[in-house]
Amino acid sequence: MDFVCFKDISLSEPVIDKTTATTTVTLTTRHKQQFSFDLSLQYQDPISSEFLPFLRLAFCMPLLNYGLFTERFTLRFPVSSADLGLLNDLNAVFCGETYIHELVKPSAPYLLPGYQIAEEDATAAAAKPKSTFIPDSIATDAPLQKDFDALRCGILSSGGKESLTTYGMLKELGVDVHPLYVNESGGHWRTAMTAYRYHEQTEPNTGRVWTNVDRFYLFMLDHLPFIRKDHRQIRADVYPVRMCIFPYYVFALMPLFAQRRIGNLLIGSEFDDLRMTPSFKGLVDYYGIYDQDVSFDRRMNLWYQRRMPGMVQWSAVRPITGLIVERILFSRYPDLARNQRSCHSCHIEGEEVIPCGTCSKCMGILLFLLANKIDPQLIRYTKQAVEGFPARVKTSNLKLDKDEKEQSFFLMQGGAGPEVRSVDHVERIHNGPSCSMEYVPAQFRDSLLSIMEEYTKGYCGLQDGEWVSCVVPRHERSLVMRNASREP
Repeated sequence: MDFVCFKDISLSEPVIDKTTATTTVTLTTRHKQQFSFDLSLQYQDPISSEFLPFLRLAFCMPLLNYGLFTERFTLRFPVSSADLGLLNDLNAVFCGETYIHELVKPSAPYLLPGYQIAEEDATAAAAKPKSTFIPDSIATDAPLQKDFDALRCGILSSGGKESLTTYGMLKELGVDVHPLYVNESGGHWRTAMTAYRYHEQTEPNTGRVWTNVDRFYLFMLDHLPFIRKDHRQIRADVYPVRMCIFPYYVFALMPLFAQRRIGNLLIGSEFDDLRMTPSFKGLVDYYGIYDQDVSFDRRMNLWYQRRMPGMVQWSAVRPITGLIVERILFSRYPDLARNQRSCHSCHIEGEEVIPCGTCSKCMGILLFLLANKIDPQLIRYTKQAVEGFPARVKTSNLKLDKDEKEQSFFLMQGGAGPEVRSVDHVERIHNGPSCSMEYVPAQFRDSLLSIMEEYTKGYCGLQDGEWVSCVVPRHERSLVMRNASREP
């Protein structure tokens, strides 16, 4: 089945006007029709032209969702060989993710009838990019910034438990922490508003960038012929044709990292139970969350070495489950915890952001809170949502790892009931291929583990494909632990 519907998707040279940068995305269909959209980023302070390479790459990132659907990406500006290499690598990954999770195994009804690919017909070759990047020219790979502060941390912040817990731990350690937000102009911002307002009042390092990228995604859906025309009316917990999300945030915030010489970029990626390299038809399958996987950190760190030497990307909470992240947040940082909002359909009552209490995100958070004996009403879940949770919860509306669900139900029910069992590793610190603490810079590793140890039951490692208890002596916690890893 041929999904290529564009001859070309082009990007104009970004134009900087004081605090705003704008590029024009132009779609040229196979029938030579053209449609355009002005994609923008707006900063709180005037932006320097020296940050133009970051803006160029930032505006390229949303296009990576459409590498299966166009013959080429025309970039009307120069890029360096390192930049082009990153774009090509990410294009290959996200085409694979899009193929698997949007066309073969879609989790929401956005495709028109007849367009879903049967699993028996799926092939690795069909998942390869149909597009190539054609820049105006190839620029030199000179560093864009250097002399970063290795003790300064910028957190991609969203108001969720991972970014808030990361902020709390690093702030406790006396680190110079910068909570940095991206306002995507859509419903996502309602989720982040509460935490952003708190940080804006209490943390001078707080930063924010506004963008209309959510509107751009809708514009693209309007012009994909295999997507239902009523896609705006479909209520679902996932968004169609949107596998590449975090790379746009990373590069949209890059001017702040460069300007403030922030040496650590943290994404709140928690533990994901990948005990072996998952695959589908010979493709590496990141389950639609490559940009939350350690593989994305590793690929970005290669780019930083060439273009931002001294900067690194990592997660402080990857060795622990969401159950433990929530436990640390509410037990240790209660003032921060009250600002958590994790919901696909938040609404506003007065000046308060209220979670819906019924979407898959809310159901997972309610489970974690109740398992930890935390009152969900602290973060504005209604009494009705809390009391009705046991009747509403089922496997289909909990998008969590199986073991994490099992242990959370076990704790919530006090170990009672024939359907629940204890899964010990869920409450331990994991050391495995995708979650080793070797990815945490040595200057933070020991202190962060000391905090985690207070809320967990020790360590675990992989043995014959199973998580088993292990001992990590204190003097070894700062040693690099080599593990097999997935690429790229």
